Amino acid sequence: MKTPQPIDSLSGLYIILDPSICPHRSLTDILREATEAGARLFQYRNKTASMKEAYAEASALRKVAFELGVIFIVNDRCDLALAVDADGVHLGQGDLPYRYARTIMGEDKLIGLSTHNRDQVKEAGTLKPDYIGFGPIFKPGSKQDHDPVVGIEGLRAVRSLTALPVFAIGGIMVENAGEVMKAGANGVAVISAILNAPDIRQAVSGFVGQMTSPAPPAS
Repeated sequence: MKTPQPIDSLSGLYIILDPSICPHRSLTDILREATEAGARLFQYRNKTASMKEAYAEASALRKVAFELGVIFIVNDRCDLALAVDADGVHLGQGDLPYRYARTIMGEDKLIGLSTHNRDQVKEAGTLKPDYIGFGPIFKPGSKQDHDPVVGIEGLRAVRSLTALPVFAIGGIMVENAGEVMKAGANGVAVISAILNAPDIRQAVSGFVGQMTSPAPPAS
């Protein structure tokens, strides 16, 4: 099963679906509503579920994502990503090293890599994942044990270090998404601002409206 949508253009709004952020909301419903409002890129993240629980959640989301023609990524776990035939996996700095993940996932799957400072961004440039996440730009609303906040200037400083697509993450709201894009991000990864929004469609539409072209990447 493969998502019927090109995956060579990674940009725009990237929604992270984490059940711990919205325990009383259906993740599949959020995925559907967000897609209807223009979102095209999603990641499933569950740091506490058993593999059996995570497989059930991820399978349901993957099925809906395929039906809707949107990209579906699994956080951290290559085994889970392969088990549900996700479009790829997103790795943190403490996860399986990129070169091993690429061997496991194969060349046709997406692999993203979290980065938090200049050295990690430079290293990602040599590893060449499909995209990187960079942040936290602002104080995250969904994570207490986060890396140091880098701010808009931190994002602007690393933009020139890589030609990879950069998704800014961490405390990004619709009010500052435009500023983040102007600082050079190809897109923004959002959790709480979407999952906790009173109106999912309205929140997504607000972000999508801020997704203007980023500053040119490094050559």
